[in-house]
Amino acid sequence: MSEYYSHPAAVVDPGATIGPRTKIWHFAHIFSKAQIGSDCILGQNTMVADDVTIGNNVKIQNNVAVYTGTIIEDDVFLGPSSVLTNISNPRSQVVRRNLYENTLIRRGATIGANATIVCGITLGRYCFIGAGAVVSKDVPDYALILGVPGKQTGWMSRHGHVLKNPNAEEIMTCPESGYRYKKTNNGELKCLDLPEDKELPPDLRQGEIAYENFKNQA
Repeated sequence: MSEYYSHPAAVVDPGATIGPRTKIWHFAHIFSKAQIGSDCILGQNTMVADDVTIGNNVKIQNNVAVYTGTIIEDDVFLGPSSVLTNISNPRSQVVRRNLYENTLIRRGATIGANATIVCGITLGRYCFIGAGAVVSKDVPDYALILGVPGKQTGWMSRHGHVLKNPNAEEIMTCPESGYRYKKTNNGELKCLDLPEDKELPPDLRQGEIAYENFKNQA
C-alpha cells in the first residue's frame, strides 16, 4: 500500500518519488523523474515535470504547472493558477530542452494566485508574492512583492502579516506570533526569535484569528 494518496483521476508515472502523507488530487500529472517530499498537497490539474524537486509540506493549488528546472524548498505555498516558466525566450521552432533555466523557491515562500514567476531567479525565504504580480528578479527573504512589474513594497512576517511601526531599535513585531524582525547592516531582514531554517513550534502552527481582524487592529 502506498504511503501517499493519489486520486484515481491523477496520473503518477512509474519512477516518481513521493513522500508519505502527500496527497495528489484530480487530473494531476506527476512525471517519472519528479521528486516530491512528505505532507504535500497537489491540487486539481497540477503538473510536476521531470527533474523537479519539491520539499516537505508544500501546498500547490489548482492549475499550477511546475516545470523542469524548478526547485521548491519546504513549506512553500503556490496559489491557484500561479505560473512558473523555464525558458526566457521560447520559440516553437527552436528546441532548447538542454537550456532550461533554474528557478529556486526557498523555504516558506508564498506565491499568490495568478502571479507569474519568470525563470532563472531565486525567491527568498518567507517572501510573499501578491496575487497577479509578475516577478523577473531575485526576491529577498521576507520581501512583499506587488504589481506589474513586481516591486517590493514592504516586509512580511513568517505568519503572513505586513511588518511596520518599527520601535526605537528599528525592530518590527508580527501581530500574530509576537516574533521580532530587524534589518541587518547589509539590509537583509532577520527574525530575532526563530532562525529561518527552523520549523515553527506546534503552538504557532494553527491560525485562530482572521486576517481582517489583524488589519482592523493596525
